[in-house]
Amino acid sequence: MLGYIIRRLISAVLVVIITSMLVFALFFYGPSNPGQALCSSNRCTPERVENINKALGFNDPVTTQYAEWAKGVFAGRTVDFGGAPIDCPAPCFGVSYQDRVPVTETLSERFPATLSLAIGGSFIFLPLGLVLGVLAARKRGTSIDRGLVGSSLILSSIPYYLVGLMAYLYIVVFWGLLPSSDYNPITENPWKWFTGLLLPWIILGIYNSTAYARFSRGSMLESLGEDYVRTARAKGLTERRIVVKHALRAAIVPVLTIFGLDFAGLLAGTVFTEYIFSINGIGRTALLAINNQDFPIIAATVLVAAAFVVLANLVVDILYSVVDPRVRLT
Repeated sequence: MLGYIIRRLISAVLVVIITSMLVFALFFYGPSNPGQALCSSNRCTPERVENINKALGFNDPVTTQYAEWAKGVFAGRTVDFGGAPIDCPAPCFGVSYQDRVPVTETLSERFPATLSLAIGGSFIFLPLGLVLGVLAARKRGTSIDRGLVGSSLILSSIPYYLVGLMAYLYIVVFWGLLPSSDYNPITENPWKWFTGLLLPWIILGIYNSTAYARFSRGSMLESLGEDYVRTARAKGLTERRIVVKHALRAAIVPVLTIFGLDFAGLLAGTVFTEYIFSINGIGRTALLAINNQDFPIIAATVLVAAAFVVLANLVVDILYSVVDPRVRLT
């Protein structure tokens, strides 16, 4: 087990490094001009743009720029925006072109909102999807099964941004059933933290539960057809014990794989949710950075996403051996 974890950690680090290189290469050979993004519109002459690119090293080879950026991640560095040096302590992913603030500081401020959305939504869609999937599998071929599968297909066929937008307009604006969404730190006011994120949690949870219901139903049907389930029934075990202790334990393994990747994606930024409900999380920050050509924030969010995905894969693989004794990691 220890050797497996070490090998996976090494591969995870390599994936993150390769991802950072690819992002840097796309930025370097892409059509964006960082000097143009840093120059104020009323004084943006070609000469000034060229001076900014030269002062910040944007005209250097891509390998030189990447080495300087990578050095800042471990040792920190000072970024000079034309006579206004900004100290960027390690881990330094650069300084935002728009705010002149270290990217690490910006992301650390926005991450709690994204984390709250991811955890709250997961507490709804994972249990709800599993319960609906198990129920549909146990009632296979009945009206309950057809109703659950059909309704989940209908809901999942509607774009998520449309569902979120309509829910916000009717539940908050027109009917006033819930307060306007907002993020308040849980350490400052737990009640405002809960009420401000309640509607995004509900929409995120219900919408994502449809996929988990269908997937867990298929996995559960496969488990219920295994020989060990028939043996358990022959021994006279109760149906509840067979479903919960034997079939569900095996059926949940592939569901964990999907959940690990989905949760990592939520941590990397719930773009539509944050934008629709005006929550300043990582996803909304990344979207605004793309519009503003703010490369340091774009690169940092991509690396955060890559790190979350590889870490989630590692955690899920380790949980396999705990949930399903048939799986052994070497």
